[in-house]
Amino acid sequence: MFFPRFAFVLCSLGLAYTSFMTESNMDKFLQWSKNFQVSFRDTTHFTQIYKKWIDNHAYITKFNSQNHSFTLGHNQFSGMDLAEYKTYVLAFNKPDNEYTTHSNVSIVKICALPLEVNWTKAGAVTPVKDQGYCGSCWAFSTTGALEGAYFNKYGKLNSFSEQQLVDCDNLKNGGKDHGCNGGLMDNAFTWITKNGGLCNEYNYPYTSGATGAVGTCQKTCPLVIGSQIASYVDVKPNSDTDMMNALAKQPVSIAIDAESREFQLYASGVFTATCGTTLDHGVLATGYGTLSGLDYYSVKNSWSTTWGQGGYILLGKGIDPSTKTAYNSGAGQCGMLMSGSYPVLLM
Repeated sequence: MFFPRFAFVLCSLGLAYTSFMTESNMDKFLQWSKNFQVSFRDTTHFTQIYKKWIDNHAYITKFNSQNHSFTLGHNQFSGMDLAEYKTYVLAFNKPDNEYTTHSNVSIVKICALPLEVNWTKAGAVTPVKDQGYCGSCWAFSTTGALEGAYFNKYGKLNSFSEQQLVDCDNLKNGGKDHGCNGGLMDNAFTWITKNGGLCNEYNYPYTSGATGAVGTCQKTCPLVIGSQIASYVDVKPNSDTDMMNALAKQPVSIAIDAESREFQLYASGVFTATCGTTLDHGVLATGYGTLSGLDYYSVKNSWSTTWGQGGYILLGKGIDPSTKTAYNSGAGQCGMLMSGSYPVLLM
């Protein structure tokens, strides 16, 4: 046990945290730091991280004692305060053209929507990936939607390259996105159209998660045959019916507001916490269903399987049980109904 260091931290943090400054919690913190390979520069840095971890631990413990529809838990962000979490993870800066509501292909309405849709179970979704310390969520959302469209057309799951989008779809190379500083899924769909398709993950692997920077655009990898996008569809905003119609056909790229502490520490269950509509993170809607009487959308994130429910979050769908009204006045939980889109492959 780290008794000398523990004593130092206890003195440094003050009495406000002493109820959680136990030997058991120190053991948990040290195990957490080992699991996530957290390195400490010096004792001061150790103290800073431990203070934030203890603060989050207290928050998780209190929250989970209150019988909510979802639970919180420790993950790779447990050693960060909310400001750091936003800085390191939510670098989703929308380009000037913002989200539009045009459709390049009309949406065919399905007369009888299925009660449940699960594209992950159907085999149309690749395993959860990890964007790392790069604001490339838009690229992961884009490839996720492309992977779903490709599976539906060819019956084969192909993992597409986020790194190609990060390196090549930017202003320097004639694109409209911004590498590790944000982007827009519709822009990426357009770039894939002009590029004639996208390479797969194997031939153009992801590296920006470790470097935090854009690499040199590689133009020698073979494009996956059949991956060229003909057009994309913007789902009518603020409509559960239209989102469900889209999800009944394929996985859908969406943007959400992920800035809350509850989102940072989400572990399982249907997420019904208060969250806004300032869209700052691109993810992939993979279906919808009902759990313990609560309707939800299943959403695949790009923060590895150590976050959330194996890398997924279940966002409340339809009516917020606490207010008895639609989430965010119809914009959806965390604004998820505001900007859905999906690609249509070339015939």
